[in-house]
Amino acid sequence: MNNDTLHYKIACEQEEFQQIYSLNYQTFVEEIPQHEGNDRFMLVDKFHDENTYVIAKADDEVVGMIAVRSERPFSLDQKLGNLDEYLPDRAVPCEIRLLSVKEAYRSTRVFYQLCDRLVSYCLDQGYTMALISGTVRQLKLYKRIGFLPFAELVGEEEARFQPMYLTRESFETSTKAFQRLMTRKTGTLTTRSFLPGPVPRHTRVEAAFKRDATSHRSRSFLHEMEVVRKSLRDMTGANHVQVAVGTGTLSNDMVAAQLKKIPSKGLILSNGEFGSRLMDHGKRFDLTYHTIEKEWNEHITVEEIETVLQCDPEIKWLWTVHCETSTGYLYNIGDILSLCQKYNVELCIDACSSVGTVPVDFSQVFLATSVSGKGLGSYPGLAIIFHREKINPNASIPRYLDVGMYALNKSVPYTHSSNLLAALNEALELIDYIGTLNISKNVRRRLADEGIQVLGDEDYSPGVITIALNREQCSRQFGDACKRRGILLSYESEYLINRNWVQVALMGDQNEREVLDAMTMLIREYNSMLGTKVVK
Repeated sequence: MNNDTLHYKIACEQEEFQQIYSLNYQTFVEEIPQHEGNDRFMLVDKFHDENTYVIAKADDEVVGMIAVRSERPFSLDQKLGNLDEYLPDRAVPCEIRLLSVKEAYRSTRVFYQLCDRLVSYCLDQGYTMALISGTVRQLKLYKRIGFLPFAELVGEEEARFQPMYLTRESFETSTKAFQRLMTRKTGTLTTRSFLPGPVPRHTRVEAAFKRDATSHRSRSFLHEMEVVRKSLRDMTGANHVQVAVGTGTLSNDMVAAQLKKIPSKGLILSNGEFGSRLMDHGKRFDLTYHTIEKEWNEHITVEEIETVLQCDPEIKWLWTVHCETSTGYLYNIGDILSLCQKYNVELCIDACSSVGTVPVDFSQVFLATSVSGKGLGSYPGLAIIFHREKINPNASIPRYLDVGMYALNKSVPYTHSSNLLAALNEALELIDYIGTLNISKNVRRRLADEGIQVLGDEDYSPGVITIALNREQCSRQFGDACKRRGILLSYESEYLINRNWVQVALMGDQNEREVLDAMTMLIREYNSMLGTKVVK
């Protein structure tokens, strides 16, 4: 039998429990004569209602299991009578029982994989010691996993068992392959975030955020706002920029409010979640527009855009995302801008996931948006609007959405946050395009070497790498498993769950060595879910 096709999980379905009863019978009645037989060929453990079962499955067949429970008395309480005398002070024990693998699937690897899942569960529950009655037939295997014998043999002559225990330390030293499980709950685990927001922040950014808050009307605040705005203009080539308290959704609403003033049609591009959201912004502001809407991650060509512009000369603006965060697809803004200039069309860009991640040039862009988090590497909470032309206040636009009000008041028409502004000011000094690109290339190469399917290629954003899992894998389970190991992936958004995708976002403060170490752990979990080789 091929052990590489197995997958491991916590039993939760009735059909799985029925197979557990059958495997119980095969092992502890027919193979190890510990219980009397019956005509149903099923054995329901007396502690079944208290057991949590970790199982190995080949397709729908349960081929291995191991159970854990924490309610006293344990079976060893009954066999030894003085169990607590063998346990260290303040131990939080659990009992491991019913370790069984069908004969065709028996190998050290399968036992290790079952123990891998079991130890992960035990650490989550806060147990410090696991007890087992190990059959004398498998003592060598138990010791290899890290179990240590104590007390005398127990049981009947034909079914002898050795009391054994497993601690964090003994399991850790048994094999380096499981050290990641041991450090996870010791307080020394470093969590590595690969979320598109909130992103990891440099210590300088965090220190700036913790400064005492100052009034948004103070001279020092107004000076820092001017410093930030100049930095944003310098890095993007934009003529003007405004900073508001809010999110990328707010900044895009502000763009929609400006487009409402243009008495003409528009064109919105969409091949992912955030292109669709631009369409929703347009709908809510009752804009008149055409769309080029394709399947997620499908390329929208310049020729297709030009065809629409040729067909309707009333189109005077085009709105698109730069980086489609839901896939990592990166639009060629230079080509789209050239086309817009050819047809006298104003270009608007949602660049929330690209500013700070890749170099941009907004000098000829009508309107563009970004945020303080994501690629800029600061805390979320500031909405950024770039504009080519001077914009005056307009009474037809709600005050908070009126870019002109911000321009008139040097981005401080209303209450602002000195903490968020100070953090962004520091973050802008730490932008490293080349570093982000190099890390992204190495991650893509690392994943490709392991046969892991990633959307797109190096023409995609270096800040968003989307992994398409196999059908036999579950993105939520994979993301949860990585989270337990300190790797925070983007996977909980409904649009990712529906497509069985997870994402590695390389935004904010990322260290290449730490990123690649995390990818090694991610690959281990990926292969483990498929039952393939463990990455070294």
